[in-house]
Amino acid sequence: MAQHFEVHPQNPQARLLKQAAQLLHDGGVAAIPTDSSYALVCRLDDKVAAENLRRIRQVDDRHHLTLLCRDLSELASYARVDNRQYRLLRLGTPGPYTFILEATKEVPRRLSHPSRRTIGLRVPDHPVTQALLEIFGQPLAATTLIPAGESEPLNDADTIRARYERLLRVVVDAGACPLLPTTVIDLSAGEPVLVRQGRGDLGRLGL
Repeated sequence: MAQHFEVHPQNPQARLLKQAAQLLHDGGVAAIPTDSSYALVCRLDDKVAAENLRRIRQVDDRHHLTLLCRDLSELASYARVDNRQYRLLRLGTPGPYTFILEATKEVPRRLSHPSRRTIGLRVPDHPVTQALLEIFGQPLAATTLIPAGESEPLNDADTIRARYERLLRVVVDAGACPLLPTTVIDLSAGEPVLVRQGRGDLGRLGL
């Protein structure tokens, strides 16, 4: 049964986020708010948790999972970037952008694209997400919480609880999110390629 933590959207209660972080460390899958929509997250290095996350979302191993990071200082461990790519990342972080990058060997194979060895990476601009990442102490594997067969992400914590009560360990409730997906930019092959136009403005990246 999912535990429900209702937190302030701007000044989340640290004691509640510490409990949520512990449940994630213990292998749970959580629904959390971000600066684009609610997302499913789990521990990066937990194979069973990642499998559960994919099962809940009903996606296969070709679906990119994204690493939610606190800031770009965590980047080098998980992705290879050149100077131009790094400049784009700096322009888009923190913010509603997902960048697809060449994954390093530090990224478990089950989290990267099976044929391309790429990984999505983003630094969310949401106080609750940032506080949870700070307490958790490492990036989280994530995917947008879009129910199978639907096109729009869920944005209401009560609805998320009702639909996924028995599948999630945690629902972090900080109220409604913007309800727009991230803008996805593929940087893995050199020139930036727009994969999906979302909340992030391309003008901010100079594209």
